[in-house]
Amino acid sequence: MKFAFLIMGEFDSKKDRALIHNGTAQIIGVANIYEAGTVAKNLYEYGIDCIELCGAFGADGAKEIIKATENKIPVGYITHLPEQDELYKKFFL
Repeated sequence: MKFAFLIMGEFDSKKDRALIHNGTAQIIGVANIYEAGTVAKNLYEYGIDCIELCGAFGADGAKEIIKATENKIPVGYITHLPEQDELYKKFFL
């Protein structure tokens, strides 16, 4: 199985990427949802089997990536427990 994890922030997907386990797993930084869609489409076209997204994508971002990959591979996104909402708000704002 080939797996990719996308993180969103101050990244450039052409430079901010790493491969592990002989390239079967990778992490790629993207600057925004538009870049993420392009990267996800390319990953799908080149045989990635599954994409996970950092929590910054949220449900709406995950839906955009599902659309970019034509709903043909699993796409998940990370979330957190409600009791940590305040910590996340402080960290990401």
